[in-house]
Amino acid sequence: MRDRDRWVLTDGAWTASASERHRTVADPATGEPVGDFPAGCAEDVERAVDSARRAQPGWARTAPAERAACLHRMAERIEARADELAELVTGEMGKPIGDSRGGVAAGIGTLRQYAELGPLHRGRSLQGGWDATDLMVHEPRGVVAVITPWNDPVAIACGLVGAAVVTGNTVVHKPSERTPHTGALLAELMAAELPPGVLTMVPGDRHAGEALAAHPGVDLVAHVGSTAAGRAIAAVAARTGAATLLENGGKDPLIVDTGVDVKWAAGQAATGCFANAGQICTSAERIYVHRDVAEEFLAALVQRAEELRVGPGRDEETALGPLVDRAQRDVVDRHVRGAIEAGARLLTGGYVPEGPGVFYPPTVLADCTENMDVMREETFGPVAAVRVVESFDEALELARESRYGLAATVLTPSMANAQRAWRELPVGTVKINAVFGGAPGGAAQPLRASGHGFGYGPELLDEMTHTKVVHLSPLPCADNRG
Repeated sequence: MRDRDRWVLTDGAWTASASERHRTVADPATGEPVGDFPAGCAEDVERAVDSARRAQPGWARTAPAERAACLHRMAERIEARADELAELVTGEMGKPIGDSRGGVAAGIGTLRQYAELGPLHRGRSLQGGWDATDLMVHEPRGVVAVITPWNDPVAIACGLVGAAVVTGNTVVHKPSERTPHTGALLAELMAAELPPGVLTMVPGDRHAGEALAAHPGVDLVAHVGSTAAGRAIAAVAARTGAATLLENGGKDPLIVDTGVDVKWAAGQAATGCFANAGQICTSAERIYVHRDVAEEFLAALVQRAEELRVGPGRDEETALGPLVDRAQRDVVDRHVRGAIEAGARLLTGGYVPEGPGVFYPPTVLADCTENMDVMREETFGPVAAVRVVESFDEALELARESRYGLAATVLTPSMANAQRAWRELPVGTVKINAVFGGAPGGAAQPLRASGHGFGYGPELLDEMTHTKVVHLSPLPCADNRG
C-alpha cells in the first residue's frame, strides 16, 4: 500500500500532502481497512496546478507523434501491472475481479486508441481569396482537471487523461476518495512515461475536488460522477471561465416490446440492472414492459436474479459483488422500501443481509409508478423497477419523462418502433436490442441533467482542445505582384 507520506504528485515526484485530515478506505466485501489517505486540501491543489501550468508550454510544443508514443508506453506499463490494478479496484469498491480486469483492459485499449488518433487530430482550411487562407487549428486548452469516479476508475481515467495529454494539455488528476489507491497507482504508471508536471495528482474527498474545480489556473474541468457534483462544478466554472466536460447521473429506461424472445429480454434486463451491482452510469434503472409479454418476462427476470451468485469480488465465481459503501446501500434500500410502501410488489430481494460487507441482493419490483423515487431518481444499485404498459407508444412516452438524458435501451422486433425510439428519446445514446456494447471508438454525449460534452471517441479530442482561426494574407506590394 502507498506510503502515508507520499500522496501528491508534482514535478514528477511524490510528496507529502499538507492536509491534516486522513480518511480510511474499507473493503466493502469485508469491512476490513484497505488503507488510509490524506483528505486533500487547497495547498495540495495549488502545488499540483502550478506544476502543470509550468509544464504545459513545453508539452504543447512536443510533436504529436512523440506524445502518442508516450501513451503507447503508458499502455504497456499498465498492462504489466494489470493484475495488481484489478486487485486494487476489487478491494476498494467491491467489483467482481473479472469485471475489474475488464475495466483495466478497457483503459489500456483506450490509451492505445488515443495514441493512434492524437497525431491525426486536425483542423481545416478555407480560401477566402486567391492570396488568402484561413486555418482552423486545434490547440490544447492548457491545464485540464480530471475528476474521476469510483465505479470504473481505471478505464475512465485512462480515457480522459489520455485524450487530454495526447492533445498537448497537462493534467491534474483527482481520483475518487473511494478508490484512492487505485488512482495513485494508475497515476504513477502513467506519469512515469511523461515529462515532469505533465501529469500531476492530488488525493482527497469533495473538498479537494471543489478546490481543484475552482482554481483559476484550470482551463477545463472534466468530471464523471454524480449530477449534484456536476452542477456544483458547472457553477464554479461559470465564475472562473473554465470550460466543463460533464458526464453525470442517469435514470436510463429499458423498453421491452411485444414480440421479443422473453427469456432473452430478461437476460438483457438482468445484465442492464445487475452488472457491477447496478453501479454503472448507464445501468437500466426503469423498465417498461408490454403487457403481452409482462407476466412471462417478470418470471424470467426473477429467475435470472435468483440465479446470480452474490459474494466477495475476489471470488472468481461471484456475479454480483457488494455495493461500494453503506451510504450507497442506504440509498438503494430507501428507494426499494419507499416503492413497496407506495404499492410496488417485491418479487425477489429487497432486504439488507446480515453479516459483514455491504451486500444487497438483486431485487425485482413490479407495479412501479412514476411517483416513486425508484423510477425518478438515480438508484445506482441492483434493482429492476418494472412497470407494465399497454403499448409501445405508452412506453415511449413514459421513457421520455425524465430530467436525465444519458442513455436508453429498446428491445423490439419492429424496425418501425426502433426508428421511432432513436428519433424520439431525448438521450445521448440509444441502444437497440443490446443493453450494453457499441463499437470501439464510439462517442457519447449526455443531455439534460446527465451532463454535456462528448466523452470517449475521437470527439473527446475536440473537447480537449479549442479552435483557433488564423487568417493569412500577404503584405500589399506596390506592383501588386507579390
